[in-house]
Amino acid sequence: MFAACVIGEVLSHHGNGLACWTMQNEGNKIEIRGALGHLDPDGRLQRNRLSTVLLVLILVEFSGWNTVGSLAAPPLKLRVTIPEMASCQQLVTVTTTNWEDVNATVRLFERSTGANWRRSGNPFPAVIGQRGLAWGIGLHGRGEPGEPSKREGDKKAPAGVFRFGDAFGTARPGQVRFLPYRQITPATEAIDDPRSKYYNQVVDRTTITHPDWASSESMLQVGGRYRLGVIIWHNAEACPGFGSCIFFHVWDPHYPGTTGCTATAYNHLVGLLRWLDPRKQPLIVQLPSAEYERLKLRWDLP
Repeated sequence: MFAACVIGEVLSHHGNGLACWTMQNEGNKIEIRGALGHLDPDGRLQRNRLSTVLLVLILVEFSGWNTVGSLAAPPLKLRVTIPEMASCQQLVTVTTTNWEDVNATVRLFERSTGANWRRSGNPFPAVIGQRGLAWGIGLHGRGEPGEPSKREGDKKAPAGVFRFGDAFGTARPGQVRFLPYRQITPATEAIDDPRSKYYNQVVDRTTITHPDWASSESMLQVGGRYRLGVIIWHNAEACPGFGSCIFFHVWDPHYPGTTGCTATAYNHLVGLLRWLDPRKQPLIVQLPSAEYERLKLRWDLP
């Protein structure tokens, strides 16, 4: 894997007086020491053989360096306001009685630009993660200290405000009315390996030259639960270990909850996906009821 790096005149000064520079690739830093010389006690660079330092673009090969796997999570903080809410004209709310509750109520709201929210249709039931909710990473930020925080494999659904991704299902694209839509096939996999550069992505394995994951979910093998669904964009930057591949999919009543997704009856899901209009910038909010009421005014929620 190749990374573009820039060597510059800006140097960092270490306690031992060593002059060095930093190479950066998409937020990841590797420090190279000793190539230029040392800083004297007055902070002046004493060069070895170089008389000038030019800006040079270099291609450096870092074997095994996974840029996605190196991303740090955002700070544990909630945004005071959510600017994206101003352009949102469709909102899906998923509320529970508390952080641990697996049962949820889904409500749909819509509005014209600058108008008040109005309810669309009737509320309907859903289930979430088997262990309830925990703050995810989304448009709201990442949560607050002292409250549950989403992690890979914790069987909690992400709380917060999120965009929707593609709809998906087993039907052929010509058989559905919602867009964008992807048909799942035997090669469709949801990658949940935090070490993979494809972490938190739904991929077609046949298009990947060098699959680098040790763990994934074959979506077609899941069966009826993925007959129809839509991606919830939790952890869109794919911070490793903070939860991956969160969907709103069909509820299987044989299970008490999900492993982190939100699920409802097939007919309710069909109605939801037919109602969603990407041109209206739809968002989904998932919160315990008390948190919803606390944040309602700040976040312009109905």
